[in-house]
This record gives sequence, structure tokens and C-alpha cells, in this order.
Amino acid sequence: MNAVAFPGRPSRRRAAAADPEPSQRIALVSGGNRGLGFEISRQLAAEGVTVLLGARRPLAGEKAARQLRREGGNVIAVPLDVTSTQCVGELAARIDGEYGRLDILINNAGAYFDVDNQASSVDLGLVRQALETNLLGAWQLTEAMLPLMQRHGYGRIVNVSSGCGAIDSDGSSCPAYRVSKAALNSHTRMLAAELAGSGILVNAVCPGWVATDMGGHGGRPVAEGAAGIVWAAMLPSRPALNGSFFRDRQRIDW
Repeated sequence: MNAVAFPGRPSRRRAAAADPEPSQRIALVSGGNRGLGFEISRQLAAEGVTVLLGARRPLAGEKAARQLRREGGNVIAVPLDVTSTQCVGELAARIDGEYGRLDILINNAGAYFDVDNQASSVDLGLVRQALETNLLGAWQLTEAMLPLMQRHGYGRIVNVSSGCGAIDSDGSSCPAYRVSKAALNSHTRMLAAELAGSGILVNAVCPGWVATDMGGHGGRPVAEGAAGIVWAAMLPSRPALNGSFFRDRQRIDW
């Protein structure tokens, strides 16, 4: 993944702005056409937020957005492959041109839940792919969208993580997924420290084991997992909950 420059970056210490009304907020959800991302998009739209539903496959994204519009939400499908520098840059330019701002970024796109692998024998190609999507994809997307938040001194960045990415979590399975989420947690903390006091809050949320295509059957309802993520996306500026790891609105250990 090559670095890309995004013009017009303001100072990261710009004074915080007042919280906009939910109906004035623009949110981008990566991986929004199914599973957890789809439910996050639904719940944000129910709050009155305008949701840009990111999907790698435009037809699947438009189908999902149409369904949520039928439910009354203001949801627009946008093409988004978080591993593509060109796609991310084009989307940032589009959001800038059409809205001039971004208030909420949900880094939900994730993959490579390699439950049957072990750290001693996993294919390192798989590990690289997991890092490319789960860590570097979220990192690249955040860098591209951050100027749209800094311009107005307001933003909420939520990295969808996992408890298995906690440093003290037990278990040896899912090595590619586990390491990529641990790295995402570290990035969350660094960015939150850098942006402290700017009006932009950065947090990680574990949705728990949810019954999605990736999580499999037997997990909790998707709506329950999504609720904690939407809560973090709608946090008020006071108190400023920043640089924390949450599950079900409660702090958990990194």
C-alpha cells in the first residue's frame, strides 16, 4: 500500500467545536453492506445521521443502502476498498466536494478470522493480508478522512476491534486476526493521544462474538454488538471519552 498525500491538512490542535445535531452529521461506515457494518449503518441512520455506506462491491452496497432507505434512513452507497489507495483518495475527494465535512468514521471492514490456524504454522501470506485490511486499511482510511474532521474541530473515529486482540487475552487460535487487531488497538491509542483536545475522539470497540458471516452461528444478535459501536460514534464532547477500549459501553483492558 503506497502512501498518498491529501491536500489541505489543517493543524491537529484546532480548537474543538460544539457538537452538531445528529441530523447534521455525516458518517462513513466501511464494510457497510452486510453483517455488523450493515447494522451499524441502520442504527446510525435511525439516529438521523446521514450514512455513507462503504462497500467493495458497488451493486451490493446499493442494494443494502436501498433497503435502509426504505426503512426511512438517509443512506448513500459509496464504493470503498480500504486496501486501495486510489479508491480511498477518490472517496475523500468526493466527500469533501459533496459534503465538505465528515463527522463519524467507523473502521468496520475486517477479515481473516483464521480460527483454525496457529502461530507456529500459519501462512505468513495470510497474516500480511490480515494486516493489510484490518490494520493498514483502517489506518489509510483514517488518514484520508481526518482533514474533513479537523476542518470543523469535531469528529468520532471508532475502530471495530476484538477482545482477542487484547495483549493479555488467552488463546492461540486466530493468529493473523489476533495480531492485526492488537496492532489496530495500538494505533487507536497513538492517534487518540495525538488528537487529544482537538474535538476528535478516537476509540476502539469490541462488539463481542456476533452472529455474522465471519463470526458464525451461535453468537449474540448483531444489533447488540452494533449498539456499542454506535454509542461510541455518538459520544458527547463532555466528558471526552478518548483513547479507550470498550465493550457494551464499558471500558475493557487493552
